Amino acid sequence: MGHLGDSQEIFWDCMKKNEEISLIISKLYVFANMKFHEDGTNPKYQAFAAKSESIAVEYSSYTSFIVPEILTIPEDKLWDFVEKRPEYAYYKHFIENLLRNKAHTLSPREEELLAKSGEMAVSFQTIFTMYNDADIKFPEITDEDGNKIELTKGNYITFMESSSRDVRKAAFEALYDTYLKHKNTLAAIYSSSVKKDIFYSSVRNYSSALEAAVDEDNIPVSVYESLIEAVHKKINLLHRYVALRKKILGLDKINAYDLYAPLVPDLKMEKTYEEAKERVLEGLAPMGDEYISNLKMAMSSGWIDVYENEGKRSGAYSWGVYSVHPFVLLNHNNNINSMFTIAHELGHALHSYYTWENMPYLYSGHKIFVAEVASTVNEALLISDMLEKSADKKERMYLLNYFMDQFKGTLFRQTMFAEFEKTTHELVEAGEMLTCESLNKIYRDLNLFYFGEDIEIDSRLDLEWARIPHFYEAFYVYQYATGYSAAIALSQKILKEGREAVDRYIDFLKKGDSEYSIDLLKGAGVDMTTSKPVEDALDVFEKLLDEMEELVN
Repeated sequence: MGHLGDSQEIFWDCMKKNEEISLIISKLYVFANMKFHEDGTNPKYQAFAAKSESIAVEYSSYTSFIVPEILTIPEDKLWDFVEKRPEYAYYKHFIENLLRNKAHTLSPREEELLAKSGEMAVSFQTIFTMYNDADIKFPEITDEDGNKIELTKGNYITFMESSSRDVRKAAFEALYDTYLKHKNTLAAIYSSSVKKDIFYSSVRNYSSALEAAVDEDNIPVSVYESLIEAVHKKINLLHRYVALRKKILGLDKINAYDLYAPLVPDLKMEKTYEEAKERVLEGLAPMGDEYISNLKMAMSSGWIDVYENEGKRSGAYSWGVYSVHPFVLLNHNNNINSMFTIAHELGHALHSYYTWENMPYLYSGHKIFVAEVASTVNEALLISDMLEKSADKKERMYLLNYFMDQFKGTLFRQTMFAEFEKTTHELVEAGEMLTCESLNKIYRDLNLFYFGEDIEIDSRLDLEWARIPHFYEAFYVYQYATGYSAAIALSQKILKEGREAVDRYIDFLKKGDSEYSIDLLKGAGVDMTTSKPVEDALDVFEKLLDEMEELVN
């Protein structure tokens, strides 16, 4: 410590050694956690995962001096270090980004203290996760066949997709009545997490927690605000969607538990894993031979853990570590959702693959702002191909509804979540206290605005904020909405422009974290500093809605 500016040899030795050790710790962390995800009941891998987390935090503490010490080096001297070592020219963006954050970087001692507070800072999220994933227990409900089945978070969405309204209502009430038993505790946990966000933004000299969160990737606050504004302007489309659902389902009043009910219940689009893989390859053909060849490699080279096992983590993800290759965890069922999950997660996997093949470790990651783009482009291309080749009315209705549900869940719903986070943080920053009652009112008002007068808002839904894990990673969810909008725009360009758009997009996949996310997307052909991508995505949704309304009338 205290010698990074003495000579370029010392400086570069530190930089490279830090990269080498960081990669080793990344390998350790990914291995331990992926083994844990294979079987979460295995105490050996529970311990491995916990230990790897501690090691990562400890190393972060040890190296916390690096950034503030770099910033004490005179800028002309720092740039001289880079210019005199052409093999390290790729550090230019890294250095530029550090200098951009200089006003928000503290002294080495202060940075060390903040780093050491890392485990404490995530305690609110840890407490919520332990409650939400381990301790909470839901009652039994009766399914369509009269069987008593214990409700879980895993099967909740299955019940929400039931064709029986009684089953949907029972699952909805059982889930929220369970959360209601601990509503004040959940409010206290979330309120404390918001205070933590504000504390860290304040000590780093930001004007708000929102500004601190988006500035990490050099995203203007205006991007967050224009997303909400653009969705507000077209909120009538979601109201039309709700009204259409009510009409198709034959309801006098639609409730929240009707928003996932099948609109074509007598049509089952089943695909085995092998059939699903082939359909994904067919749907992604516009991406060109090279991309398809890499997809086939991923499918056939042991990258994918396919089926559910006892103790295996639920859901799906793509993960891995630089210098190896990406891995994909699935829990495949023979349905259309699982087929789209294959396309989605392989989009993530190939994003990592292209980046790791073309970028140094320094830029091997992806900021969240762009991370969901590659996965959603794949889904959009697949659904577009299926609609293009479908002539059957029921099948088209099924596919149109599937596509519109993605818009509802990702663009509209995540924007509503983003607005909730913005409101709660602004209230605390203004000196207000968050209580269960105030949180419920904020959330209820948002539901009424977003879903319109055709929906009946059960008071239980007011507590939905209390079960959203992403709210413990502040201002994270808006990036799902912006990423979805960018992906819809890019998929439309690929379909309309062909090879030229594909080349720009592949170049985007290769660049990793070597540019700011806004600039990466501009290079691919989408400018997220304007509201146009969001507006264009909503235009696509409107066309889907128009066709669905025409088919129903």
